[in-house]
Amino acid sequence: MKLRLFPQETAGLNLLAQMARQITLATGTLSEILGAPASEHARLVEDMHNHEAKSAELHFALLTHMRTSFINPLPREDMYALSRYLNEALEKLDAAAELVSLYKLERLSKRAADQLEIISRQAELTVEAMRQLNNLDDLEDYWIEILRLAKRAERTHRVWVADMLHDMKAMTYARHRDIANQLVDVTKDMRRIATQVGSIIVKES
Repeated sequence: MKLRLFPQETAGLNLLAQMARQITLATGTLSEILGAPASEHARLVEDMHNHEAKSAELHFALLTHMRTSFINPLPREDMYALSRYLNEALEKLDAAAELVSLYKLERLSKRAADQLEIISRQAELTVEAMRQLNNLDDLEDYWIEILRLAKRAERTHRVWVADMLHDMKAMTYARHRDIANQLVDVTKDMRRIATQVGSIIVKES
């Protein structure tokens, strides 16, 4: 039997899905930044700031919706946690973009592209998961796949850091390590979202 939590109220879920969508868009913008000359960074970073601002706008819209709506599709604390983790993931992508520009980095390890691929896949899965939160039976695979991707991201991070330690001088290492840390932290935020979804599944099963 399908589990359904107030399926007639989906506005909050749509806001969460829109926030996840901003992460997919921001990942694409960061991919552009990594492939662009330093002269293009300012314009692309401004695009990234716009993604971050939109995410914050959606976050506050969800908070307003939860306060004013008589019925919410999930407990308010769960919706707030999901929204907060989504917004924090976007903030870290924004920070990574800004650091690339500030450090005037034009060449990063292919590990950066690997991490962005993982983040993009996590975000795509999360967009669909946020839309389906009133049908929890379909979300267990999402939970498991996000955790698998997060573990892959952590392994990629370890290899990336080891490569940098071997190949780079201290100042260059520090700059690139900042970017690597921001990206792996995004994957951790996406994992927190999946873990929150897993908690909801357990509570409502």
